[in-house]
Amino acid sequence: MSTLTIFQDTQPEQPVLVTSDPVAIVAQLKPLGVRFERWEGPTIPARDADEETVLATYRPFLDKLMGETGAGSADVLRVDANTPNWDTLRGKFLSEHTHSEDEVRFFVHGGGHFILHVADRIYDVECTQTDLISVPEGTKHWFDGGPTPDFVTLRIFTHKEGWVAAYTGTDLAHKFLAYPL
Repeated sequence: MSTLTIFQDTQPEQPVLVTSDPVAIVAQLKPLGVRFERWEGPTIPARDADEETVLATYRPFLDKLMGETGAGSADVLRVDANTPNWDTLRGKFLSEHTHSEDEVRFFVHGGGHFILHVADRIYDVECTQTDLISVPEGTKHWFDGGPTPDFVTLRIFTHKEGWVAAYTGTDLAHKFLAYPL
């Protein structure tokens, strides 16, 4: 189940809001320019389905999204406990950063936390199977897939080279961990 938890950025121990209501999640994120929706309808492909099958399953959704946003490509990312160098990758994802284009993910299987830092608030968006999130370019954020990740996502790009992280240098992400280190 998707959940949004909002904190003041100085109080990681005390949430301001916790909700699993998808309408409330959208209402809280929309003013930030964050797109959050559920893609329901097609039969979810098997966890080990090849990239072509996964992309074909969601092609109508991808075509619509890409037409609206100008995105040009999509691929499939699989991460699990056997992913080489996961600890190193997780460390990079857990550093607050921005991108020069929207970061768009659709969770085919599993889930993770996209955590946004906007003004003096932290928005921890727990995404689960069939959730789409689009974090606007320039928005400070980080991602936590946990110490034992298990997710399959579609990544949607305008320009793959635009997805280079620009790190802010703060340690804020370590104060708002979704999972223990």
